[in-house]
Amino acid sequence: MTSTHTVASADGTAIAYDRYTPRNPNPAGGTVVLVGGAFSYRKFPKMVQLAEMLADEQGLTVVLHDRRGRGDSGDSPGRHDCAQEIDDLAAVVAAEGGSAALFGWSSGAVLALRAAASGRIPGIERVVAFEPPFVVDRTRHVPPTDLAATLHRLVAEDRRGETVRYFMTKAMGIPSPFVGLMRITPMWSKLTAVAPSTAHDWAVMADHMRGEPLDPADWAGVEVPVLVVSGGRSEALLRTAARAATAALPDARHVEIAKLSHNPKVPLLVAAVDEFLTGRAAGGEPQPGASAPTQA
Repeated sequence: MTSTHTVASADGTAIAYDRYTPRNPNPAGGTVVLVGGAFSYRKFPKMVQLAEMLADEQGLTVVLHDRRGRGDSGDSPGRHDCAQEIDDLAAVVAAEGGSAALFGWSSGAVLALRAAASGRIPGIERVVAFEPPFVVDRTRHVPPTDLAATLHRLVAEDRRGETVRYFMTKAMGIPSPFVGLMRITPMWSKLTAVAPSTAHDWAVMADHMRGEPLDPADWAGVEVPVLVVSGGRSEALLRTAARAATAALPDARHVEIAKLSHNPKVPLLVAAVDEFLTGRAAGGEPQPGASAPTQA
C-alpha cells in the first residue's frame, strides 16, 4: 500500500514523500528512507521499483521523498546549503516515527552519509551508500573550481537546458556528445524539470569532488554501520570512490556487485540491501548474531 504525505522542514519548506507499507511486515525489518541522486525524484522509475521491491518482497516500510526543489516538494530559491537537506531528512524521519535506515544513490549517498555524520538525526540506524561519486584523485574528471558560480547563474536565469548540459558535463564528467543525444529523447523534459535542483546536489558534493583524498575526520560522526555498494560495470572513478569511502568511514564494509552499473538492475541491489538492513541472507532467515535496525 502506498500513501502520500507532506511534512514541513525546519525552514518551513514542504517536503512531499510516499510511504510504501508492506503487506507482510518483516519482523527483522524497519523503515528505510530512499535518497535519490542528481535529477532523481520520488516518481523516478528505478527508485519506485526499489521501493516496491523492498516493501513487497522484503517486508520493509519504505519512504521515498522528493528532495528539495523537485517534484511536489518546495524549494528555497537562491539558497543552497547541505544543512537544509539534512533538515529535510530529519523532518521526514521524525514524521515516520523517529528512526530509520537511509539508502542513498549517487549524490543521495553522500547526503545520507553527511546526514549521519552531522549528528542532527539521532534516529538514523544504518546507511547504505550506493556509489557516492567522490572524486578522490586527479586521474580522471575533476570539476572546475568555478562550477558553483556558473551553475547558480544558470539556475537563477532559469536556463534549464543549459543547466542540465553544464551540470552533466562539468560536474558529472559526462562527455558532451552523450549529453547532446539526450536532448532528442523523452528523458530530456524530465531532466529540465528538475534542473534547478542541481544546485542543491552541488551544495552536498562540492567539498568532496576536488580530487583530494577523503579526510576520515569529516566522517567520524558516522556512528552507525554503513554498507558501501559499487557496481563491477560502473566507471573506475565510482569504484575508486566506493573503496575510499569505505576506508574513511568508522564502521563500513564494501560490496561490489559484478553485473551492476550506476544505472542499476534493481533486483541486484535488493538482495544486498535487504541482507544488510535485516541481517538475512538472500531469501533466507536472519543470520545468527546479525544485528538489524529497530522496528520503527
